[in-house]
Amino acid sequence: MTEVQGPQPPYKRIAAKFRSLIDSGDLQPGDPIPSARKIAESEGVSLATATRVAATLRAEGYAVTTSGVGTVAALPKKLTAGADRLSLLRAGGDGLDSDTVEFLGADLEEASQDVADALGLEEGQRVVKRRRRYLDTNGVVTVSTTWIEGSIAERAPELLRPERLPKMTFGAIEDATGRRASRRRDTITIGEVPEDIAPHLGVEPGTKTLVMINHYWDQHGEPTEYAVDYIGPGRELSAEYDLP
Repeated sequence: MTEVQGPQPPYKRIAAKFRSLIDSGDLQPGDPIPSARKIAESEGVSLATATRVAATLRAEGYAVTTSGVGTVAALPKKLTAGADRLSLLRAGGDGLDSDTVEFLGADLEEASQDVADALGLEEGQRVVKRRRRYLDTNGVVTVSTTWIEGSIAERAPELLRPERLPKMTFGAIEDATGRRASRRRDTITIGEVPEDIAPHLGVEPGTKTLVMINHYWDQHGEPTEYAVDYIGPGRELSAEYDLP
C-alpha cells in the first residue's frame, strides 16, 4: 500500500521558499528576513504561522537573530567529521565535501594509554599519528588527529607523509592489509582544548569545545583507527533521519 503524503504545513512551505533563496544566493547571509507580520501579510497566513517560519529557519541554521537588526539570513555551518568522510569516500567523493585541509604532521610516536587502549596495544608501542586541520568559508571546522598501529606504516609508508591520501587513511589501510573499516563508534563530549591543539583551533588552551571521538574496527572486529576531532568554535553537530 502506497502512503499518501499530505500537503506541507504552511510554515514549512514558506520556510522552504526562504531556504531556496538562501541556497541560490538570492538572499545573502546577513540580509534581513522579513518580520513575522510582513510574512503574514505577504503569504496570507496567521501571525502565529508566520512566527514559526523564522523559528524553523533558525533551527535549521538558515537564520540567526542579531541585536539591532532582528532575524537575518545565514548559511548552516556544515560539519563533516572523520566518520562521515568515510561515507563520502565510499559514495564516490573525495571525503572532503566542501572543506579544504591543511596537514599539520604525520609521524611515529609512542602510544599514550588512551591511544593504546583504543587500538588494542600496549602503552608505549609505536603508532602512526596524522593530524589535519579542516577549514571552510566560515573558518576552522575541526582539528583532527588519527592514530594507527605503527606496523601498518611498513606496508603503507604514505601514512607517514603529511599529505592527502587518495583514499584517505581508510583506503590506505585496506589496500595495504585487506582490513576494511566495517564498524565505528562515535562518542561526542565536551572537553578542554589541549595546548598542542589550541593554536590550530584559534582558541586558548583549556577552552571547552565539542569533541568527537571515533573508534573503527575491521571486518574481523580488530581496531584499525582511533581519531579525535576538536570542533571549531561556534560549530554544532546535528543529524537528521527519516523515521519509519
